[in-house]
Amino acid sequence: MSAVGIRRMMVLAIGMGVVASMRAGEPLPPPPRPGPPDNISPGEFSGSVQRGVKFLLQSQNKDGSWGTAEHTKALNIMASPPGSHHAFRAATSALALSAMIEIGGSSDEVKQSVERGEAWMMEFLPKLRRASPEEIYNVWGHGYGIEALVRMYNRLPNDTARREKIKGLIVEQYELLNRYASVDGGWGYYDFEIGAKQPAASSTSFVNAAILVALAKARPIAEPPEKQTKKAIAATQRQRLPDGSFLYGEYLKWVPQHGINKPGGSLGRSQACNLALRLWGDEKITDEVIIDWLDRLITRNGWLDMGRKRPVPHESHFAVAGYFYYFGHYYAAGCIQQLPLEKRAFYQDHLAKIMMSKQEQDGSWWDYPLYNYGQPYGTGFALLTMAGCRKQ
Repeated sequence: MSAVGIRRMMVLAIGMGVVASMRAGEPLPPPPRPGPPDNISPGEFSGSVQRGVKFLLQSQNKDGSWGTAEHTKALNIMASPPGSHHAFRAATSALALSAMIEIGGSSDEVKQSVERGEAWMMEFLPKLRRASPEEIYNVWGHGYGIEALVRMYNRLPNDTARREKIKGLIVEQYELLNRYASVDGGWGYYDFEIGAKQPAASSTSFVNAAILVALAKARPIAEPPEKQTKKAIAATQRQRLPDGSFLYGEYLKWVPQHGINKPGGSLGRSQACNLALRLWGDEKITDEVIIDWLDRLITRNGWLDMGRKRPVPHESHFAVAGYFYYFGHYYAAGCIQQLPLEKRAFYQDHLAKIMMSKQEQDGSWWDYPLYNYGQPYGTGFALLTMAGCRKQ
């Protein structure tokens, strides 16, 4: 179901008088605690990573990018050509490139792949724009593009000229994100309100989270715009419910007990939102909050898994969409890094085991059939998750 579909469901709920009987959730009781993780041998771990890297090497386009507009299905996400596909390819390529830099290894083949991917990113990212008044998928490309640029910046620390160029590209992405931010703060990927030059639609919690995490990673290189960053943080905080779940988007604030806003529906978003707010100094996101949501992700992983690979967005329980699966686990790996060192291994082993159990025979990971972007973006997310599961 698209954002339009969710809005229609909200209107229906209001018409039925459901809202009057709903209250924002109370703080949740402690979640079930996972048992000891299964042992993972170094060979199993590295073998899984190598198969994923091999898939990315084989699926990279000749121009250095990943993903194409091929492999349509009966119900495709609205994507006006060419701009929406530019956005999908930019975000997909950024994730795949980030994974290759982070955990791809040092072989000549990987080095050549990274160099081709970097050249494409440097040329393409400055051209990325909004596809239509309604579709603002480009914010995903700017956000994950910044993550890739940060890794590119750190890859060759002695090349001063190259680093200055990359820094300029990061600042340029800041400016584009500022241009496409919601008037209320934060970012969404649709604007069905007015279609104005600056989007009038409210932001979505998980887009805010993804971009705020990227901005936090880029902060040591170039300080993000303070005003826009503060507005995005505030928008994300407004979408946090008393039980620690996060609204799908701020437009659902009048139906906080809609399934998609409940803990089962928020399972893939709370990890990202918790990490974003923690990185930007929100003291409410304590170690206990992070641990509770990691425990929920592990013990209730089936809620997300039942939505994985379903072709219709939000058709699973709690209106979960398939594309939250590897997204949620990637940010869970980031949450683990916020914990004291002695508490990390337990969650790293659990998370790695989950990732390894979902790997396809061709070495890829995928959770949603999004044209020909699903496998490379899923593999990028999964490999980056695996990178976060490596022990120090």
